[in-house]
Amino acid sequence: MLARCSGAALVGLEAVEVAVEVDIAPGLPGLQIVGLADAAVQESRERVRAALRNSGLRPPLTRVVVSLAPADLRKQGPAFDLPIALAVLAASGQLNPALLEGIWCAGELGLGGALRPVRGALSLALAAQRHGARALLLPAANGAEAALVEGLPVWPAARLQEALALLGRPPRGSALQPAAGGAEEDSPPAGSEGSRDLAEVQGQAHGRRALEIAATGQHHLLLVGPPGSGKTLLARCLPGLLPPLLPQEQLELTQLYSVAGLLPPAHGLIRQRPFRSPHHSCSAAALAGGGSSLRPGELTLAHRGVLFLDELAEFRRDVLNQLRQPLEQGELWLSRARQRLRFPCAVTLVAATNPCPCGWAGDPDHPCRCGTAQRLRYWGRLAGPLLDRIDLQVVMRRPSASQLRPGLDRPTPAAESSGAVAQRIAAARERMLQRNPGGLANGALSSHQLGQCGRLNAAALNLWQGAVEQRCLSARAAERLLRVARTIADLDDRADVEASALAEALSYRSFDQPDQGL
Repeated sequence: MLARCSGAALVGLEAVEVAVEVDIAPGLPGLQIVGLADAAVQESRERVRAALRNSGLRPPLTRVVVSLAPADLRKQGPAFDLPIALAVLAASGQLNPALLEGIWCAGELGLGGALRPVRGALSLALAAQRHGARALLLPAANGAEAALVEGLPVWPAARLQEALALLGRPPRGSALQPAAGGAEEDSPPAGSEGSRDLAEVQGQAHGRRALEIAATGQHHLLLVGPPGSGKTLLARCLPGLLPPLLPQEQLELTQLYSVAGLLPPAHGLIRQRPFRSPHHSCSAAALAGGGSSLRPGELTLAHRGVLFLDELAEFRRDVLNQLRQPLEQGELWLSRARQRLRFPCAVTLVAATNPCPCGWAGDPDHPCRCGTAQRLRYWGRLAGPLLDRIDLQVVMRRPSASQLRPGLDRPTPAAESSGAVAQRIAAARERMLQRNPGGLANGALSSHQLGQCGRLNAAALNLWQGAVEQRCLSARAAERLLRVARTIADLDDRADVEASALAEALSYRSFDQPDQGL
């Protein structure tokens, strides 16, 4: 007898429908799976047989062939356990095959019949909705995640017997509602850290201003300074300055973390922007993504948020060079022999590094122990094309004792908090998004769009032309200089870019030539 059930395979961030077909024919007892299945799918044979037996059902004592179509699409993971088990029951006459029509299902089976969560449930729900599925049958731990898709009935089950009961007596409408907002949803995404308040940063007026510009126009930022100058603390304040995520961005980010397997069980939408800080020893696949199953890397996990690369010069050169194209395009294409996948990575890059191996080059109180060759070799790990793509390059100095003193003999004026700065940024972004085509940030404008929205006056244009010729800036660096100046004018609530805004933008390009000024 032949039976069929619908499942799905993850291909990048999307789910592709997979038809699970089961045929029972005379022959030696055994269960064979065909259709380019990996080891985890092949092991479903043992899990399905044990789960059926321990749930009071009869595993077929004959030859069983399971086909996963399309046969040329690689199937990975244990999510096919549940559709295989249901199709086997339908083929063996223990379940009415008509009950499986229009039903999509996925789930890992325990040996006792328990249903365990799988990754990518939100992508599966979106695909089921597009294909007009009658309902989606999932483990109970994935129910709240899948219920975020409107118009799709979601049937959560904790055990195989509960799944059979839902098929026999389907609930009216959706058996589950999307999770209500709560403290768990307001927590940062898995692997991210919470934002710090800008009021904790003492001094560093130049760095604070650069952070405000970066948050307004979505510009990449490089902080260079000695140890303990506040580079990391300043970077961790950036998520608190960025605007809230739009509903579509929340859904996109939740889908991404679900596919990566980083979404906690029973979690709703991710509402906070991510802050990813990979260690400098990470591999190219860990940073940009890839591996045997093409999983998203730290660059993609920081989508719509902040990617913080601390100790930038300690990263391997070949690892950093992979960031060049994605930083400009906001997306990463991973190509392998069998497939080519797209991963979004619209991030704000914040990088921090010491000026030299010992960390004290340029400090008036700590002599540098590094020779010229050591410093050049240290900065040689940072390719010029990568530095060219960083809009804001800021030199930070070690704060003095008077700046750090809490105010014992005289009160010290409190630093401006993140909330106050965020209000100023929100007003500037409102002006920027209303003016720019497509509601783009200044840092994402194309050359043509920048020419339409730049609005430089004559003095600013002459200053820009002289700076480009004197500093021998590349075409990319020259355009990025104009984008930063446009953001500064928006922060100052000026319709045109004046020479003062361009002069300030010039002060943030300190390392176009890494062998100078160290």
